[in-house]
Amino acid sequence: MGDIDFQAMEFAYEKHADQAAAARARHPVVVVGAGPVGLTTALDLASQGVRVVVLDDDYRLSTGSRAICFSKRTLEIWDRLGVGQRMADKGVSWNVGKVFFRDQEVWRFDLLPEPGHRRPAFINLQQYYAEGYLYEQARQQPNIDLRWKNKVVGVEQTDAGVVLSIDTPEGAYTLQADWLVACDGARSPVRKLIGQESHGRIFRDRFLIADVKMKADFPAERWFWFDPPFHPNQSVLLHMQPDNVWRIDFQLGWNADPVEAVKPENVLPRIRALLGPDAQFELEWVSVYTFACERMDRFRHGRVLFAGDSAHRVSPFGARGANSGVQDAENLAWKLKLVLAGQAPESLVDSYAAEREHAADENILNSSRATDFITPKSDISRSFRNAVLNLARHHPFARSLVNSGRLSLPATYADSPLNTPDTDAFAGRMRPGAVALDAPVRGPGGIDWWLSRLSGSFTLALFCGDQPPAPDTLQALQALRLAAVPVTPVLVAGAHCDTSAWPADLAQVVDSEGLLAQRYDARPGTAYLIRPDQHISARWRAFAPDAVASAIQRATGRA
Repeated sequence: MGDIDFQAMEFAYEKHADQAAAARARHPVVVVGAGPVGLTTALDLASQGVRVVVLDDDYRLSTGSRAICFSKRTLEIWDRLGVGQRMADKGVSWNVGKVFFRDQEVWRFDLLPEPGHRRPAFINLQQYYAEGYLYEQARQQPNIDLRWKNKVVGVEQTDAGVVLSIDTPEGAYTLQADWLVACDGARSPVRKLIGQESHGRIFRDRFLIADVKMKADFPAERWFWFDPPFHPNQSVLLHMQPDNVWRIDFQLGWNADPVEAVKPENVLPRIRALLGPDAQFELEWVSVYTFACERMDRFRHGRVLFAGDSAHRVSPFGARGANSGVQDAENLAWKLKLVLAGQAPESLVDSYAAEREHAADENILNSSRATDFITPKSDISRSFRNAVLNLARHHPFARSLVNSGRLSLPATYADSPLNTPDTDAFAGRMRPGAVALDAPVRGPGGIDWWLSRLSGSFTLALFCGDQPPAPDTLQALQALRLAAVPVTPVLVAGAHCDTSAWPADLAQVVDSEGLLAQRYDARPGTAYLIRPDQHISARWRAFAPDAVASAIQRATGRA
């Protein structure tokens, strides 16, 4: 069976019972937008038992490659939602990038030289595949109600929630939501409807995207050229995608006419200059875009929340757009779930805005710096950039200054009010606010991965070495599962430990290669509290039930 042509799929409008109901229907969460961020938000909420309505004013998935570069962290999130393996199987995995200046290679980097990770640093996968896989997963989820050709034309906040006015092919209707999540893109109609806007910087440059289908013997690497002979005084990016499709980005300059630039007679000569006059290829899709780095001042406005491009957007170099949007979804879903279940105060949602606004600022800073390096706007800036590129051929210090796009990494919420500060000394990166690192482990079914044991709830990882916990510790761990906010305890045994006699009623894994303890700077007795979104909440050198209870209070906004 071949791949589904997700670009050709069309979804029929279906009249919903809400439209003819005598009283206005009410739903816990309404998500506007069925792109990668909206579908991820819906899947995450639905997997935790929250019913979600997804409204989209279109009847198709995206066309053209668009966002293609999905990070290790995004794949880990999608693993938890049941689609990560499908994305990885279809996508082109890559870790290596090369930077060229004119006709010479000046730098080569490897993004994941460390072994013992389930997922690669990045995969390249056309956005329509990502959306298609998410859509098919959502279609199997009974908690998701996906409505096509439902256009939100009015948003009104009341004491009872949010009232939406919706246009359909069969007329208008209204519904009410406890929470509205706007994932409706950079032009966000919802943002306009509530009188908000984004602020930031529009860069005076244009780039041409071309999807080219061809058979080539180039490796699966990221190649970036500054001032190449085939496109002088500009920059070019080349990426491999599935199905023998290659993504090429050509810098055009601000004065380029976007209408003329996409005409085949203007696109084909640029591609032949790169590939050679005898190259055989087909042009699949072409578009022109302008850089922008901007965000809303606040991501929360009462019961209306913004995620993905509706909240923030960055230039594409660095793969920070879609990846940060998926991380928005993961940060928000567990918090809404606890609030809706009465297990956390509404103020917990404020931490979504605080944490993800911080992440957006980090992404905008990195993206702005990359854009300034790629597209210098003065002779002095260009001279500095070219000097750095020349020095990078021979001097490692200069390579740290080369910026063809600092590639996406998950944000560390170091200053989050949800963190419990360390009281013990630790080394390494796993401080409160950091995203949990993966490592191979051995579970009841054989070889597994640590992050697959962290799914949708708070987790208390207790590193035990070669001995099971004492009876009073086991009793305290059991009690965590019955707390107001349940916590799943997981016992982590040493690499060579026989756990056959350990208590069978508690989850346990064996740190089969010792990498988990190494990455978490753990020794027997060390405990980590990990949030539902797999960020570290607290850590201690010894497990203490009162300390864990206090950390849970803090992590759920009740401190």
